[in-house]
Amino acid sequence: MTTDTTAPPQDGTGSKLKQAITGPLLFLFILGDVLGAGIYALMGTLSKDVGGALWAPLVLALLLALLTAGSYAELVTKYPKAGGAAVFAERAYKVPLVSFLVGFSMLAAGVTSAAGLSLAFAGDYLGTFVDVPPVPAAIVFLALVACLNARGISDSLRSNVVMTVIELSGLVIVIVAVAVMMGGGGGDVSRVGAFPTGANPGLATLSAAIVAYYSFVGFETSANVAEEVREPAKVYPRALFGSLATAGVVYVLVALASSIALPASELSDSSGPLLAVVGATGVPIPDWVFSIIALVAVANGALLTMIMASRVTYGMAEQRLLPSLLGKVLPKRRTPWVAIVATTIVAMALTLVGDVGTLAETVVLLLLFVFISTNVAVLVLRKDKVEHPHFRVWTFVPVLGVASCILLLTQQSGQVWLYAAVLLAVGVVLYFVARATRGRGGDAAGTQAD
Repeated sequence: MTTDTTAPPQDGTGSKLKQAITGPLLFLFILGDVLGAGIYALMGTLSKDVGGALWAPLVLALLLALLTAGSYAELVTKYPKAGGAAVFAERAYKVPLVSFLVGFSMLAAGVTSAAGLSLAFAGDYLGTFVDVPPVPAAIVFLALVACLNARGISDSLRSNVVMTVIELSGLVIVIVAVAVMMGGGGGDVSRVGAFPTGANPGLATLSAAIVAYYSFVGFETSANVAEEVREPAKVYPRALFGSLATAGVVYVLVALASSIALPASELSDSSGPLLAVVGATGVPIPDWVFSIIALVAVANGALLTMIMASRVTYGMAEQRLLPSLLGKVLPKRRTPWVAIVATTIVAMALTLVGDVGTLAETVVLLLLFVFISTNVAVLVLRKDKVEHPHFRVWTFVPVLGVASCILLLTQQSGQVWLYAAVLLAVGVVLYFVARATRGRGGDAAGTQAD
């Protein structure tokens, strides 16, 4: 892998990026990205498959996510470089096109998710307080996220700390409100084990786990800030597994609370199931409180997603999979400013599409390909020894990780597969365009001093 030496690091770490992420900050980074905004609508969707047994698919999804997380823990601590899965693929397979497509899949996931989140932010949630056109508001929102991203990883993660606490507070409100309800003799505990009439519990749980698995996606973004983590070999595994376990516990408690408070039929009919749950408890909490919490959750998801997308872009530029210009960093703040600008512009353009729902589902499919690549890369790179200590996962874990991803891929629709094929084709075209540009010397400007 080739690195740009025109902007030498200032802290002796060998990286142009600033090592400012501590263990607690990394824990909250991953937790905030995993929790996201999805949990606020998740219970209604799950209840259609599993009735009141909402906890079952969440537990299964957590176990499946932990398999791939184990592979990330080994590779991130072994190769703590920005770029994440693309870096792992480049080292493992030595095929630039494969590495490019893995990174491209992550980029597609990042910018499309950010576009969708910005539209969600500018829609009904923001409309509770102010009536503005969604698309212009979404574009302004993305610009503000880019400014915070460019200020530096420390400022971005401090903001994440505050927003993650607010996200968690909303879920704690749900849990406490139902506990108060139960203390007053309300609710129905028997619903937590009741599957829909005639449903096979095993098949229903597996079907719902496909949706529940998406609620744990987000942990992989942390691999793209590994170069900015202090002592990654020590803190990364703890932060990764700790945050996933915390999210799992919170999800299960919210699932149990939702089942106790409302029957599955009412949960599935609600577009804001957690609002309905709190309303059913009789605890006097204003609706606008949850609107604010949802806005914060969406904003936090967008910030963390754009941090990931810009770091993937930077890492791929460092590997010469993208023009070297994208590897430029701000001299003082040491953030990849060109990558931030480029990914923000793409996300802004995607807000003009309007319907990003199908694209978002396609991106999740592409992430499963990324996870397969990462799990296989662990096994391939076992022969590659490094000088520093790192986390090592049991060999059966990445094998099961691959199997779990394949299982989830079999549940996708033909339309989603078609969209994924189109996106991958676009990626191949971009790759060869980039190669042709470099061949004509088009990258020369990228090697100039910042």
